[in-house]
Amino acid sequence: MSRLMLSIDGMTCQHCRMTVERALLGVDGVQNAQVSLEDARAEVEFDPSRATVEALVEAVDEEGYQAHAL
Repeated sequence: MSRLMLSIDGMTCQHCRMTVERALLGVDGVQNAQVSLEDARAEVEFDPSRATVEALVEAVDEEGYQAHAL
């Protein structure tokens, strides 16, 4: 398993946080995702043989937020 920290732009409320978390958890290979509204970050635990950083960023972007790997 790999861990990745993402910066998330555009979240303004708990609904936003839950939407981003749900999007990340929906990516095949993601084991865990914890999103912090206050820090505007997400910590993702994933299997790198099944999920890529690009796929994680794209999942967030598709929900209308901007993600950047830290």
